[in-house]
Amino acid sequence: MRVNKRKKLKAAGWRVGSAEEFLSLTSDESVYIEMKLALSHSLRERRLKKKLSQSELAKLVHSSQSRVAKMEAGDPSVSMDLIMKSLLALGASPKDVAKAIST
Repeated sequence: MRVNKRKKLKAAGWRVGSAEEFLSLTSDESVYIEMKLALSHSLRERRLKKKLSQSELAKLVHSSQSRVAKMEAGDPSVSMDLIMKSLLALGASPKDVAKAIST
């Protein structure tokens, strides 16, 4: 958020906090969400690099295009297993996964 916008909100009586505070997440829950989002982002980047459509990736992992879209969006209904399976189907190595999580 831009500094001037933050100042205006505070002056108007609003409190600016983190998503973790707003959702009352534990630090473990917050880390889990960040990891899942990092893997989702990596999945999308890897798919685009391979010049595959969401439908083509869906066929590779025996899923649907809408499920791939949800994976890439970090939808909470998608399991980490499916994201990992998809990354591996695109040729990701354990080092690639570790790198995605660490950034």
